[in-house]
Amino acid sequence: MKKSALCFAISSALLTASFVSHAANVKVLDKTLSPAANFLAYTEFELSGEPLAEALGLDLDVLDPNQVDQPTAFDYAAGIESYEYSEEAMYALNYQSTMGPHLVNGPVNQARGGSLADLGKRFISLADAVGFPSEEIPLNMYPISVPYVSGNPEFVGKVDTTKVGGEEIEVLSATGKAATHKTITPAYFRDYKTLAWDSASFDKALNPGAIGSIFLKEVMWSQDFLGGMHVTATDEEVEATSSTMDQDGKHSLGVSAADGFNGMILTEMSIDKLLILQEQLGFDGKNLGVKFGPDYDASKNPIWFAHKVAVKETQKNNVNNIGKLTVTDGSSSLRDTWMLLWPVSEFYAFTDQRTANTAQNPAFKAVFDGKPFAAAPKQNIDNKTSNNVVADDAFSLASNIANLSFQNLANLHFNKKAGTFVTKYDGKQNAQVETFDAAYSIVALSIYQRSQDALPVGYAAADGGDVDLETPQGKQALSLIKAQADYIVNTLVAKNGLVYDGATVGKSVDKNQSLDAQFAAIRGLVAAYLATQDDTYKQAARSIFLAVEKNMFDAELGTWAQTPGKATIHTPLTAAAISGGLRETILHLANEEGEHVPALELQHLTERYTAWFKKVVNGGQQLAEWIGDSGENMLENSTTTDSDNDGVHQITGAGGKYGTAQTMAAKVSVSAN
Repeated sequence: MKKSALCFAISSALLTASFVSHAANVKVLDKTLSPAANFLAYTEFELSGEPLAEALGLDLDVLDPNQVDQPTAFDYAAGIESYEYSEEAMYALNYQSTMGPHLVNGPVNQARGGSLADLGKRFISLADAVGFPSEEIPLNMYPISVPYVSGNPEFVGKVDTTKVGGEEIEVLSATGKAATHKTITPAYFRDYKTLAWDSASFDKALNPGAIGSIFLKEVMWSQDFLGGMHVTATDEEVEATSSTMDQDGKHSLGVSAADGFNGMILTEMSIDKLLILQEQLGFDGKNLGVKFGPDYDASKNPIWFAHKVAVKETQKNNVNNIGKLTVTDGSSSLRDTWMLLWPVSEFYAFTDQRTANTAQNPAFKAVFDGKPFAAAPKQNIDNKTSNNVVADDAFSLASNIANLSFQNLANLHFNKKAGTFVTKYDGKQNAQVETFDAAYSIVALSIYQRSQDALPVGYAAADGGDVDLETPQGKQALSLIKAQADYIVNTLVAKNGLVYDGATVGKSVDKNQSLDAQFAAIRGLVAAYLATQDDTYKQAARSIFLAVEKNMFDAELGTWAQTPGKATIHTPLTAAAISGGLRETILHLANEEGEHVPALELQHLTERYTAWFKKVVNGGQQLAEWIGDSGENMLENSTTTDSDNDGVHQITGAGGKYGTAQTMAAKVSVSAN
């Protein structure tokens, strides 16, 4: 990972434990999982995990989930907890919850025969491609094509905790006490049959934001898992030196067999989502299932993805299937649009086979060379876009849907006169601006621009590249980024230095100033700075952070509050904004050589990160954790369900009649004790 000028090593001595001052009082008000919000937060958690810790100089090999707060509390919170919560929640929804139609009934499997046997053969072939033993695939996985809008993550029945294995581990607690423990591997770790959620709680409808947000998690992890290859016999990760390296009899796809297998399954699920969007969810204000292609022009006959489409769920292959679809909210939402543009742009870069992109990772090219995933037709990868065709391979799907999403953002949601994105289109634009969505639209546009121009995305989205295609689409995206960033700086910043939550174009501002809006604005303005290299946006983001420190830091609580001294409601969107905005502050706004702003000292910023994460996320917002990689273990001769004493319990000890999945609460109240 390349490091920016501000990314330098932090010695262990620099990071103290001074953040542990006062505990926070975190009350869970609503457990509901809404994928649109939750998996935006978990994407920011992923980026604020290992990539952040490594960018600051940490050797990731020294991290051990059983060595709590080592080498520092910050390293552990970021590199272990933030990172692993992000991955584990994705599996809870995608593999275990049953909160959506089963992959067996999705369009990809239907095209190959549509039976459970057909899907089983596909999983075995994907396991073979990465050298993963098919007998180790967890039993009773329930992979879903697309998620429903929401559901309660409490389990519907008793979870099987029968011992099926275990090992002896050395544990170092947060207090520095070392001990040897024998762990238990419970049956649910290898068989997901008892991990289903209560289907009666599901809002059985499709929403583009929900689809896009979990799709974003999938593609971020797929790029991580499939970004290299490994020696098949030893599982040793190696850099891919060619796109045919996996055909030499010695190497397999994926950075390891296990990670590679998850990357394969997630990619299969992502393609299913894109096919459903392309073939079933196009909407023109009257009709659902409207077809669109590479020649789509939003300025002429707009087609979008309706905000909410109810699903009449049926059963096929004895599992969930999409029956009749009915539009219940036909508007185009700005949040839905950017939440889809971001992941489809990541997926475009991941699957990019354009001949002009000579910098594409050979490991990625090997995944999409026809085996195990289809290659794109020649018309879609040449130097022209005018001859592109509709197709069902990964890159063609990404190209088609990225074009529609970008055009809709630029035409349906952009108020050209005001220079800002508005929240809704239903045949005409409304006049509402929400700072959170305006700022995150910049983030999505920056990834779109980079993907079109063949610049790095994913973990390397702030880095330069060996190729810059400078496409017309990329240039248009940059102009929109600049316009939106200017609007935030010129219209939404109040006299106290904080941003307003939004505005009505041509009329007034929304004078509320939430935590969500502040950190989202920082996140968006840093993205604008990195995209345009205009220092105005960097300085504006710095000023907002300093205003947050001055006006919103609650000394008694030890972290930020909307109004210091009073309880603050936190949602996954709050978690997303703080994680993302604070990470960008650490990486790009911290003091450089010769600067001495106390609030922008790197030590101060990492302590702020650690305090927030420990107090709020571990304090109650994260409802449960899986065992293993995040430091939690089931121990022999012990009844504890919080073996690492971080406040986050194992799934069977996290409340509810039978327990709760490893997800994030929809709403918590945070205050000082």
